[in-house]
Amino acid sequence: VFCFPDPRTDPWPLVYSPVPVTLVFTSYLLVVALGPSCMRQRLQLRAPLLTYNLAMVALSSYMFYEFLVTSVLANYSYLCQPVDYSRSELGMRMARVCWWFFFSKVIELLDTVFLILRKKQEQVTFLHVYHHGSMLFNWWLGVKYVPGGQAFFIGMLNSFVHIFMYGYYALASLGPRMRRHLWWKRYLTILQLCQFVAAAAHSSYNLFTECPFPDGFNTAVFLYSLSLLALFLHFYYGTYIREKR
Repeated sequence: VFCFPDPRTDPWPLVYSPVPVTLVFTSYLLVVALGPSCMRQRLQLRAPLLTYNLAMVALSSYMFYEFLVTSVLANYSYLCQPVDYSRSELGMRMARVCWWFFFSKVIELLDTVFLILRKKQEQVTFLHVYHHGSMLFNWWLGVKYVPGGQAFFIGMLNSFVHIFMYGYYALASLGPRMRRHLWWKRYLTILQLCQFVAAAAHSSYNLFTECPFPDGFNTAVFLYSLSLLALFLHFYYGTYIREKR
């Protein structure tokens, strides 16, 4: 099944061919490489940042709601759920929210653009670029081949975390006066770490059970989750432990 595109989602925007998503990714890398040298002065962008982050909170909330409600209505299993390749109402609803989740990864590339425009290049780290770029291709594959099934859990989990993450960014964009209200940054990072542990556990479980979901996809999610867990643990140590000492 994994070798053949899902006929429901294959013709959808950005999914029908690897060329559009590759062009988006290439443009992203060019911005990362050349953007800082093109910026002569720092831009504030307080209003656009606030608008963007609040819009991402709204989109993340919508996707979390759709993932949760559709999985409940379709009686999805959180342990083993094959993809529903039918054109049933709930099957198409899950496929659509998977596409929106993939498209949100395209929009989230603006995180990096805003950092460069504000001359905060020190925050455009390997972790930042790796996470944004890899999620783009991971979910292109997910929507093209397995839009639903086990994949819904990862999307639902990530959408939930992003509600708080973009809420944090929205508050931070209001300026220094909000700093005293952002004491929970460390707990946000812990929530992200818990997300990667849950994703790794969820995908690895199905590698040892008879679940009709592609092992290749579960293996990829497991290894990818471990890579993010390692990188975020390094970030956590450097930001909250070593820096504090």
